[in-house]
Amino acid sequence: MKTKEKTTRRFSAAQMIVFYYIVAVALSTVLLLLPITHKPNAALPFIDAVFLAISAMTVTGLSTVDISQLLSIPGMFIFAAILQFGGVGIMAFGTMLWLLLGKRIGLRERLLMTTEQNRATVSGIVRLIQMIFFFFVLVELIGAVVLGTYFLQYFPSWQEAFLQGFFASVAATTNAGFDITGSSLVPFENDYFVLSINMVLFMIGSLGFPVLMEIRERFRRENNVKFRFSLFTKITTATFLLLIVAGTIFIYLFEYADKPGLQSLMHSLFYSISSRTGGMAINDINQFSTATHLFLSILMFIGASPSSAGGGIRTTTFAVILLTMYAYANRNMTIKIFNREIHEEDIIKSFVVFSTAMLLCSVGVIALTYLEPTLSLMQIVFEVSSAFGTVGLSLGITPDLSTAGKIVIMTLMFIGKIGIFTFLFFMGGKPNQTSYHYPKERIIIG
Repeated sequence: MKTKEKTTRRFSAAQMIVFYYIVAVALSTVLLLLPITHKPNAALPFIDAVFLAISAMTVTGLSTVDISQLLSIPGMFIFAAILQFGGVGIMAFGTMLWLLLGKRIGLRERLLMTTEQNRATVSGIVRLIQMIFFFFVLVELIGAVVLGTYFLQYFPSWQEAFLQGFFASVAATTNAGFDITGSSLVPFENDYFVLSINMVLFMIGSLGFPVLMEIRERFRRENNVKFRFSLFTKITTATFLLLIVAGTIFIYLFEYADKPGLQSLMHSLFYSISSRTGGMAINDINQFSTATHLFLSILMFIGASPSSAGGGIRTTTFAVILLTMYAYANRNMTIKIFNREIHEEDIIKSFVVFSTAMLLCSVGVIALTYLEPTLSLMQIVFEVSSAFGTVGLSLGITPDLSTAGKIVIMTLMFIGKIGIFTFLFFMGGKPNQTSYHYPKERIIIG
């Protein structure tokens, strides 16, 4: 035991999290290759099994195979379990298993959970994980019952209806973007009830676990007890809603302005939400204009909120960058919002995340442009944005990628899931604090 503890102490928390995710991907690959997981005569090459395992573990939704034609009924439940594992987070899921076994959660495990959830302190982390897990399971169960009951009018048997409802609920809540219909949500493009339920589940999975817990705490308080939302929750929620509204307006103008009506508005709203988190489609997005494809790529690159099931640079990063630009344009050296000032370190972090993400995605685009010369630049940009944002929308090029191209997309999905800071700290190793400083000197910027 002491040898094991000494070994783990050699690695940083970020390195341990990456290691655990790699192990989880390996186990998921083995599960997907088991005969019980497949339908009779269905084949799954090894590279496609690895791709599917990473896509499921990162709850992205990109796939080189049609899982509706691949997975058996037991395989669908196995796959849903992998999605649950990835959606809640590997450390969160592991913590719940650890607690169920009656094991003690030590400081090392709490630090790993804190790193995965991108929190500043370990205080209350175990309780937060418990609340997140049970809240997610409850939401998924409610979604499964509601959708399963409603699907009775679409499917011939109640077993198939509730299987579809169960899988759809898990995929939507974890923002996975997978489906077992074989055609995403296209069969329900005119069913506003199904679209609305999916949009609600998308938002629950992408708004961020700390935000959801604060909202839960607010409603549990008595009306006469004062409750103050944190600055994080205020910025996250405001940015989240503004992106939905802005996305709906632009998509409507780009695609549906000549087709006014409730359906056009609903489709615009759906894609505004789905393109940042859910990864589901309700029609052939290849028919969209280049302007729409580029705008959707931007939304996918921004992604969901921090500490959620989604990826991307996250909403708070996007908000702080815009606020910093606005403040600097007005010669302000501090960012004031909601009667608070944003910490300087958080401003630096936002630009580090944005810059690193841009660099990674640019390298991905250049690599795929070289490796896949038959694909257009827009197709590649769209695929890269979807992979990094762990969204899952695609212009249909995923199955046609070469092995090297699949590795590029797998890498982006993996980094998009673990987060930029975990990736950077993994590359950098343990922190090395210096006890000295050099004289400071100004340089010319811009």
